[in-house]
Amino acid sequence: MSARALAAVSAGGLLISGCAGSATGAADGSTALRDRVPPAVRKAGVLRIGSYLNYPPVDFRDADGAPAGLDPDIANAVGRLLGLKVEFVDMPFDKLIPAVQARSVDLAMSAVIDTVPRQNGLDDNGRQTGPGVDFVDYFITSSSLVVKAGNPAGITTLDSLCGHSVAVQTGTVQAEIATRQVGACSRSNDRLDVHLLGTDQQALAEVANGAAVADLNDYPVAQYNTSAERGGKFQLTGGSLQSSPYAIAVNKQDGGLRDALAKAVDQLIRNGEYDRILDTWGLHTGAVSSAVVNGGR
Repeated sequence: MSARALAAVSAGGLLISGCAGSATGAADGSTALRDRVPPAVRKAGVLRIGSYLNYPPVDFRDADGAPAGLDPDIANAVGRLLGLKVEFVDMPFDKLIPAVQARSVDLAMSAVIDTVPRQNGLDDNGRQTGPGVDFVDYFITSSSLVVKAGNPAGITTLDSLCGHSVAVQTGTVQAEIATRQVGACSRSNDRLDVHLLGTDQQALAEVANGAAVADLNDYPVAQYNTSAERGGKFQLTGGSLQSSPYAIAVNKQDGGLRDALAKAVDQLIRNGEYDRILDTWGLHTGAVSSAVVNGGR
């Protein structure tokens, strides 16, 4: 990650989260792309985007309290192409998809991973909880194990978590991975305790104080939290687990908006703006060659 980006993250991480807006101009949008925007959205002139702004370097607040990070940068660039202002609505991560389904926001964009259960409105146990959402995939991430510096418990794989406790943020793909690992450990006559917490910061705090041997989270965030600039309290272990796409979540009834977003992301990739944004945050390894609709597993 660049020094400029790290400075912005470090400053923003101390700020209190709240609702905020981020507006963009429309000078670089194309007529063809704007014509794809559904009339009702074009008339409103704004995209209201649900986001959990406490997950640097993907979504957070900068020193001025404005949304910053990978997702806001991409969202603002998409807004310019579509001739729409962008307004972020800060909310807990596990409320994002329900908010899209209830139309209290137009989109959700907050390190949201595209999965088939989320497309189909299923919870972790396969129960129907809603109609699901559509996704526009724009980045490839993976899950990572974060442990205390020095790795005192010797964690190297998911199986090595057996007999210990792991901390994860509730409502995330990492919570699903940890829950599945409970079954794998029990088949080996061992126990894994999963601590479901409201934020990743709480999960990291448990690793720091020894209440859990590891935190399981997205690679971009894990990379940031284990960087030298963050004080060297934590380290990565075990390599990458389960690659998955970050995606923009869209109401299933908004197919026109979904397709306009996909075309706008494709144009960002072609015109080089996408690569510039990823380079800003040191995340180019997650680059995709095109937007994909509902490409998650």
